[in-house]
Amino acid sequence: MSNTLPPLSAIRAFEAASRHLSFTKAGEELGMTQAAVSYQIRLLEDRLGFQLFTRKTRRIELTEHGAELASKVVDSFTSLRQAFEDVTDKNAGQLVVSSNTTFAVNWLSNRLVHFQMQNPDIAVRILPYGPDAHPRFDSSDVVVSACKAPPKDWIAHEVVKATFTPMLSPVLAETIGGIKQPEDLLKLPLVDPQDPWWDIWFAAAGIPDVDLSSYPNSRMGSQALEANRAIAGQGVAILTPYFCKNAIETGQLIQPFELTCRVEAESWFLSYPPINRTSRKVRLFRDWVAGELKRDGMP
Repeated sequence: MSNTLPPLSAIRAFEAASRHLSFTKAGEELGMTQAAVSYQIRLLEDRLGFQLFTRKTRRIELTEHGAELASKVVDSFTSLRQAFEDVTDKNAGQLVVSSNTTFAVNWLSNRLVHFQMQNPDIAVRILPYGPDAHPRFDSSDVVVSACKAPPKDWIAHEVVKATFTPMLSPVLAETIGGIKQPEDLLKLPLVDPQDPWWDIWFAAAGIPDVDLSSYPNSRMGSQALEANRAIAGQGVAILTPYFCKNAIETGQLIQPFELTCRVEAESWFLSYPPINRTSRKVRLFRDWVAGELKRDGMP
């Protein structure tokens, strides 16, 4: 017995015709002409070696063999439709976001409830990635990446520019009588002194070629973690002011200097593959993020 199925187009035509008992209605459902459906049925009958329908004036009837086959084929297509509906509904109802830890902790976690209230049919799953990890470009609907460019063929939106400046606890600042000039920062422990942002900022502040090699290395790899250390008074961290607004407003952190710097190519990007361009859940999330940033006064 051959394991080769008849052409799928012929099987689809038979399944629709057997349900409607009409080549015309089957054609309307499948986007085919009545003649095209009749042709596919003929091909299937020739392949099987027996007649599936009795053609009568203005109507058709299933033969005995046709009725036997139809009961199994229709059930199979019903199961297939249900399987695709189940997968589609599940996919439409869950949004998977791979996000840099800083954005996930300092931004998304405080606001996500508003998105879910506006879109109760969408369950959001956040996959944060931290130090030495990479965005899950291959398994997420949306990716928020920090200083890592999305794949070239992806649709990308810059959401936050990676500006940076030193920040610290006011309690720590008072241990040396306050921070009056950039050199004062060098009297205190630095969080992640090997971060290249330090060299850039100190050079812009008039201290080029600053030597931080004697400072203990404390690589955290995440602004969210570095900010927590700074809030705890463990050192001065170099951070993006936008992500520290709450800590500054509540007095947990101070920004002693207005000077901020930026590496042009470094930003936070919200991106998604072209296949998700028309996805409702992706569009709603993208527009919600843009609205939140606009309310914060971000360009």
